[in-house]
Amino acid sequence: MLLKTFRWAFAVTALGLAVGVLYDGWAALGIVAILSVLEVSLSFDNAVINAGILKKMNAFWQKIFLTVGIVIAVFGMRLVFPVVIVAISARLSPWNAVHLALTDKQRYQELVTDAHPSIAAFGGMFLMMIFLDFILEDREIKWLGRLERPLAKLGRVDMLSVCVALVVLLVSAITFGAHAHQHGGVYADKTETVLLAGVGGLITYMVVGGLSGFFEQRLEDEEEREREAEQRAERGGGPGSPVKLAGKAAFFMFLYLEVLDASFSFDGVIGAFAITNDIVLMALGLGIGAMYVRSLTVYLVRQGTLDDYVYLEHGAHYAIGALSVILLVTIQHEINEIVTGLIGVVLIGASFWSSVRRNRALRTAS
Repeated sequence: MLLKTFRWAFAVTALGLAVGVLYDGWAALGIVAILSVLEVSLSFDNAVINAGILKKMNAFWQKIFLTVGIVIAVFGMRLVFPVVIVAISARLSPWNAVHLALTDKQRYQELVTDAHPSIAAFGGMFLMMIFLDFILEDREIKWLGRLERPLAKLGRVDMLSVCVALVVLLVSAITFGAHAHQHGGVYADKTETVLLAGVGGLITYMVVGGLSGFFEQRLEDEEEREREAEQRAERGGGPGSPVKLAGKAAFFMFLYLEVLDASFSFDGVIGAFAITNDIVLMALGLGIGAMYVRSLTVYLVRQGTLDDYVYLEHGAHYAIGALSVILLVTIQHEINEIVTGLIGVVLIGASFWSSVRRNRALRTAS
């Protein structure tokens, strides 16, 4: 099972390392390997969250996620996205941006760094909404009960998560955006940029998440009606009707997953510049890491890990909340990628251990 799920990740690893060596010698091998580990460590919480959504989709859409989705993840976010950032921020055509990335790597890195406030604000707000909607919902299973119970009560207030996110965005824009970067001794005011990008992240979450939730609810309603029809049919009341909205529901959940993956990849793409400013090596290393994250997501779904270790999803969402705050802080202050990765690993590790202890207690009680 393990080998079958990760076989494409292993194949992509071998191919990526080989291409790296052919492209820039043996030194590139180490750079690609480091970037791969960086991506996996920063995105482990991504795999847990994705698994919670992916388990609602059938085998066909799981394959789409692992095939078409990985193409979008690797080429879209790890290769095209940095180029688009430069093209927009420097007002260049995409072709000129690619030429700049290949011929003047230092200038390319400077332009991407200059665009970081808008990237961090967009991704930070998108991830913060995911965290807030999770923590403010009243759930049957609670990990940190003393914290989650009062927050669940507050969550009964309509649109509270949006209000909290907007307050955080406003504070971030005023605090960090006013002195986002220093250029030749002069600080650039990025307040407006941070506000616009943050609102864009908020709107994106509400639109994509709202559509996926809407069609998911429609699908559940149809399934419920189908079950009732089948029960009537068993009693002689006539045949049941097939569910017809699975495709739409799965499509919007797939779209939501891709936007979610994009938001998670922001810190990896930006952090990669601390290691190399070569977009080819960057795409190879982050692409390998992204493949492992995708395979890990499918593995968690097929093994039913989230059902066995019930607090994992909680730990991943707390890691998302921490990452959203970190992204907003990096608008002005640099934070080492090791710190970012360790926070996520520690939170998920703690939730995993809590799940193990819970399972032992249940077995002992029974």
